[in-house]
Amino acid sequence: MTEKTIQKIEFDKQFLYDGERFVVGVDEVGRGPLAGPVVCCAVVIDCFGENILDGVDDSKKVSEKKREGLYDGLRESVVDYCICEISPEKIDEINILEATKLCMKNCVDGLKKPFDVVLVDAMNIAVDSRKEIIVKGDAQSYAIGAASIIAKVYRDRLMVEYDKIYPEYAFAKNKGYGTKDHITALKEIGSCPIHRKTFIKNFTAK
Repeated sequence: MTEKTIQKIEFDKQFLYDGERFVVGVDEVGRGPLAGPVVCCAVVIDCFGENILDGVDDSKKVSEKKREGLYDGLRESVVDYCICEISPEKIDEINILEATKLCMKNCVDGLKKPFDVVLVDAMNIAVDSRKEIIVKGDAQSYAIGAASIIAKVYRDRLMVEYDKIYPEYAFAKNKGYGTKDHITALKEIGSCPIHRKTFIKNFTAK
């Protein structure tokens, strides 16, 4: 393991009591886009196990090529993981903050293997387990970083699939974020079914 990876694992270990070893990391991706779901992931990490991968970090700091390379390795090496998404319709109904909290909670509730503590990136979620809320957690915690990478790759691949259905908006390129070309398309042709209506009301032609 590299020194950076060791530091991230040691960061997670500080939240364990004597005899404990399983940390859950929870993170989200897609709070800001104009289209597509918000996606969350929860992973269970054995902080004293051998299946720790180098290169895990905040997904925004990891290149697309490296994220893709880590995606399968992480899913195979973690003790357990759960990916959830909340639809644009639900985001419009309850707002993006509440949708993100719900998505994170659903991920933790969806885990099948036992764990000791939940580490959440900067969000207070309603789970029954012991939890710690960590600002900039995806840059400090191995578990949260792993969750952020899985969630990011999963959502990016989802938006590439949506691009095949709605090619006018270039979702494969912008992943639903409000790029200049995306906003131009919204103004010229209006929205599609995966747009968040509450996010695009100032941009759409109809």
